Amino acid sequence: MIEYPSLLLTFLAGLLSFLSPCVLPLIPSYLSILGSAGGIAVSSADSEISDKKRFILLTTAIFFILGFTAVFIIFSIIISATFLLMGGISVYIRLIAGIIIIILGFNILFDFLAVLNYEKRFITNKIPKGIIGSFLAGAAFGAGWTPCIGPILTGVLFLAGQSGKTGVAVLYLIIYSLGLGLPFILSAVFFDKYLVPAKWFKNKMPLIKKISAVVLIIIGILLATGRLSIFNIAVQKWQYQYIAWAENKPMFFKIIADWLTMINL
Repeated sequence: MIEYPSLLLTFLAGLLSFLSPCVLPLIPSYLSILGSAGGIAVSSADSEISDKKRFILLTTAIFFILGFTAVFIIFSIIISATFLLMGGISVYIRLIAGIIIIILGFNILFDFLAVLNYEKRFITNKIPKGIIGSFLAGAAFGAGWTPCIGPILTGVLFLAGQSGKTGVAVLYLIIYSLGLGLPFILSAVFFDKYLVPAKWFKNKMPLIKKISAVVLIIIGILLATGRLSIFNIAVQKWQYQYIAWAENKPMFFKIIADWLTMINL
């Protein structure tokens, strides 16, 4: 059974990965590279771009996302297969994985693991042209995950692997990639408007780091204590209570209740 509260956590983890200090400030550079792959020139100095350039950026961004999604899916298959092969000792693997995730969460806050503080950025202009080049660029980004998104991605991989089911693990990494990829899509479509919200998010980076750390620590605790299912059940219970409460409330609350009812089907 797929427990969607965990999927929502995974999607949030993807969004937080995009907002990390190693990714967010480099989005103009990534999109310039993708523009080059599409045969166009764009830069953060562009106050406005044509619809044609916007379409090319969108297309190359989609294949960039597919590239790192493919890499993440491969990671998820390897991790889930490892959990499956462990058989009877999988409970101890979950405990170790949970502890590792908790440590990574605290490291985001306090930077005490020097090996994770080395920043490796993916920036290259030597990629093939077209959608194949965009796909390969995304794969390179996924394979060379920076220390900033590495802890979050590691947490998601362990969360996906603990199910022991390849299909479920793949779904988790697709959801994570959607969370990471959606802002890439938006920044490609609204490239000429990107700098204003990017500056706001950059100013909020300390808060974003704290939220990222809290999400990781929560995932680690739930995984280490075997309470992930309890968490999912509790979230679903709160949602049913909200749906009942919203019946006689204004339309805004009913719309949220209808959406929650739909995803519970």
